[in-house]
Amino acid sequence: MTTFVDRVELHVAAGNGGHGCASVHREKFKPLGGPDGGNGGRGGDVTLIVDQAVTTLLEYHHHPHRKATNGQPGAGDNRTGKEGQDLVLPVPDGTVVLDSEGNVLADLVGQGTMFIAGQGGRGGLGNGALASARRKAPGFALLGEPGEARDVVLELKTVADVALVGYPSAGKSSLISVLSAAKPKIADYPFTTLVPNLGVVTAGSTVYTIADVPGLIPGASQGKGLGLEFLRHVERCSVLVHVLDTATLESDRDPVSDLDMIEEELKLYGGLEDRPRIVVLNKIDIPDGQDLADMIRPELEERGYRVFEASAVARTGLKELSFALAGVIAEARAAKPVEEATRIVIRPKAVDDAGFTVKLEDDGIYRVRGEKPERWVRQTDFNNDEAVGYLADRLNRLGVEDQLRKAGARAGDGVAIGAEDNAVVFDWEPTVTAGAEMLGRRGEDHRLEEPRPAAQRRRDRETERDDVSKEYQEFDPFA
Repeated sequence: MTTFVDRVELHVAAGNGGHGCASVHREKFKPLGGPDGGNGGRGGDVTLIVDQAVTTLLEYHHHPHRKATNGQPGAGDNRTGKEGQDLVLPVPDGTVVLDSEGNVLADLVGQGTMFIAGQGGRGGLGNGALASARRKAPGFALLGEPGEARDVVLELKTVADVALVGYPSAGKSSLISVLSAAKPKIADYPFTTLVPNLGVVTAGSTVYTIADVPGLIPGASQGKGLGLEFLRHVERCSVLVHVLDTATLESDRDPVSDLDMIEEELKLYGGLEDRPRIVVLNKIDIPDGQDLADMIRPELEERGYRVFEASAVARTGLKELSFALAGVIAEARAAKPVEEATRIVIRPKAVDDAGFTVKLEDDGIYRVRGEKPERWVRQTDFNNDEAVGYLADRLNRLGVEDQLRKAGARAGDGVAIGAEDNAVVFDWEPTVTAGAEMLGRRGEDHRLEEPRPAAQRRRDRETERDDVSKEYQEFDPFA
């Protein structure tokens, strides 16, 4: 059964925003007290957060579909709908988030680091929030926005200071077991290590982590063996330690050729050329192993490697190795640039930025793209004529009609708002003022007007009778 997973495809869906409510306040002796529809609640976000207690992506391998809860719709009496609950997904330290095309979206390193993988949809406004001096009784409300849904790839890259690399059965697991408190599986057959193992080492005042990477063989960078699956775990390491087996029983292998092969695979993988290297000649407790170590050590030192002899079984050479690694790590940490405080960069929009674009496409359709127009379309209930008129007003005030005229659009031309796979298409009918503006009385109700004084009402009735009398006299032949 799989117990370690370091790469998964995750399908996330944030919660939808709740719809706004179209309601009119009613009470005794006041049948039409004005609009009081509440706003819809915001949909929940899907958030990835680093948790040190999590070491694998196994949970998302078994359950790759994750969805946050939706916001609740608004209600009468100006009651706002309940917000959707955010979905928080814990991930291991060192998780890289990529989109479906392989672009890096976030690199999550450090306890508590967060990334919003799916943004919850906004709640729609109720007719109480849409009411104004001119539109006193809106008979519509805005719909909630759908939550963001997308596929992301999670890749785990182990966060360690030292990476032990080498052939299978070179003794890497044995070394990490005696240098730290880690207890990896150890056996006398190849590919005993199937997943990276982490251990913590204390050398003087320096504390560092060490990773045991599964054994590499020729062709590992192209996917042979287990190398390609786990080479990513050495990318974050400050030091690479070549563990060479000086007591190998294979006649066609020797420590120097093993080193050359591993270096070639690291070169083909790329991005590791600047990491300092240390060579450990392992298994010197075996007589032939000590003899071979004495023979090849001068050649390795001539190449510029720092060479250490060690034996995990006899526990020899370990102290010198651990303190040497501590020194290299301390230098690497000191060489890292000091992180500056987060700077907030404000980039105001250009004064001529309309917030949308109008483009004539090859099929003769004028496509409108922009954050505001597309959001307004998503929030419109097209079964409600008044809501459609409100959308037309907003687009007109934004300047969409003016840009369509400048682009050469004429009455009857097709106009699409949004992307090709999710657009609203209609035949354009230019107007001096858009729907609700032109009708003037849309959203108005005379019953909501302020009551007139009794004397004014009496004078209005007398004026109305005089007008009717005059009209009757003009058309009555017997008058």
